[in-house]
Amino acid sequence: MNYLIWDFDPVLASFKHIRIHWYGAMFALALLSNYILMHWIYWRELGKTEDVDHLLWYSIAGIVMGARLGHVFFYNPGYYFAEPLKIFAIWEGGLASHGGVIGVLIALYIYQRKASFNYLWILDRAAMASALSGGLIRIGNFLNSEIAGTASNVPWAVIFKRLDNTPRHPVQLYEAFSYIGIFLFLLYLYKKSETFDFNGRLCAWCLILVFSARFILEFYKVKLVNYETHLWVSTGQMLSIPFILIGLSLLYYAKKQS
Repeated sequence: MNYLIWDFDPVLASFKHIRIHWYGAMFALALLSNYILMHWIYWRELGKTEDVDHLLWYSIAGIVMGARLGHVFFYNPGYYFAEPLKIFAIWEGGLASHGGVIGVLIALYIYQRKASFNYLWILDRAAMASALSGGLIRIGNFLNSEIAGTASNVPWAVIFKRLDNTPRHPVQLYEAFSYIGIFLFLLYLYKKSETFDFNGRLCAWCLILVFSARFILEFYKVKLVNYETHLWVSTGQMLSIPFILIGLSLLYYAKKQS
């Protein structure tokens, strides 16, 4: 079969000793899209946008610190405890999405303490931005030939030449399309509301759908041998279960408040 052969250069641009990778560019695009979306939401509901800049910086700090520490503690603690300085070597790779979510949740809590709205208000709005970001970042993973899918002979399988000559599931795109679809669903719920009183419902649906998709799609990913357990579920799947349960609990709470 004539599979798509992917041999894309992960480096977008080089300036002397500085390299800008496509993943980094997509990460920056995700942050920009979040900024624009939250700018629109603040103007639509609050009539002001001054605090969006502060929200962006809190979010960046939460994502980067949480994702890095999540990778350190969830996936390879032995290595980083033996080489603690490597914890700061983010340029070498190693960001965990589950840790990024925890980091953002903490950062948003700190941010909203000085705001005029409550914690659930900002979580519901940030949920839409988070789903969109996840989709864009996974496209960056595809461009960089990262997160290898399992071998497959489906017609849409992709050969990532930077990995090997094996046709694989383009699992990065599966995740990207799933998250963007979840973003559109959340945006639909948001726009059709007349009161904007969600009480955590958007955040609940985001957690349930995003981490359910993550749990299912983990079956189509190559396991990271150095990081995985001998259980039938991967580390990523085990970490997804608590978020799904939190989402279900939050959805129950939101329905009781409505």
